[in-house]
Amino acid sequence: MTTSPDTHAEYGREVVRQEIRALEWIIDHLDARFGAAVDAVLACDGQVVLSGMGKAGIIAQKISATLASTGTPSQFLHPAEAIHGDLGRVREGDVVIALSNSGETAEIRRLIDPIKRLGVHLVAITGKPESALARHADTVLEIGQELEACPIQLAPTTSTTAMLALGDALAMAVSHARRFSREDFAFFHPAGALGRKLLRVSEIMRHGDRHTVVRADDICREALGRINQTPGRPGAATVVGGEGRVVGFITDGDIVRRLTDGDDRFLDLPVQALMTADPKTIEGDRLASEAYHIMQEKRVDQLPVVDADGRPIGLVDVQDLLDLGKG
Repeated sequence: MTTSPDTHAEYGREVVRQEIRALEWIIDHLDARFGAAVDAVLACDGQVVLSGMGKAGIIAQKISATLASTGTPSQFLHPAEAIHGDLGRVREGDVVIALSNSGETAEIRRLIDPIKRLGVHLVAITGKPESALARHADTVLEIGQELEACPIQLAPTTSTTAMLALGDALAMAVSHARRFSREDFAFFHPAGALGRKLLRVSEIMRHGDRHTVVRADDICREALGRINQTPGRPGAATVVGGEGRVVGFITDGDIVRRLTDGDDRFLDLPVQALMTADPKTIEGDRLASEAYHIMQEKRVDQLPVVDADGRPIGLVDVQDLLDLGKG
């Protein structure tokens, strides 16, 4: 019998409802055992090893990746490979988190004895608290026994959604307890869009001979020459006063606009006569995304970078920030 699109859509909504019910069950039954699992991971001196077979294994890989990306050393151990030598990846001091809805998966059951002999803390994520896995685990996290959301109630759907949510909750609770920061996140995500957004200003600024610094009493003609000779042609110079702190900023555009007016007498004036006084600056430990926001807000293409004492250490150019988004 051919079903209508509306029937397909309603069936899809019911699948989602069933999975939501499984998540609601977890919310209602999350208890002290969850806290014990979090504490076990926080106290782990080694790695957090995730294991699962089939679809549960795929979820285990994702949870392991989430832990690793938020500062907890973690790896995935395939249970079938483990009993053929890969069990050597597990060491005393590790925590093993095993995922099995039934808790009776043959490959997982065969891991229980060697894991216990290693003295490793075993956390079970399962739907069956009376299963072999649950009975031998140090900590049991239940996902409930909601039926799978498939026509024959066999394909892992509801159970894997519940495992994923519970694993995410565990990883995020650990991250929260460790006060994992945006800076920490940037360290573990140096590539990709997220990592690029979390780069610090000091990592992308122009510095050394690529950053022009002039004094307020230097002559404009000399400053223009130095700007044009700077590698990378930043088109700007940071201006410092007698104590070496930033007092102004000058661009070759400032100079060219005056030349276009037909008046070149200013070239023999000190930089302070033409510079933008007290420019907006940013410190090197701020995020590159913050620098970009400031440039947009102030409608400028460059931003002097300073240390805690207000002395120049570099220059951020908007083109460098735009190039980050092309990686």
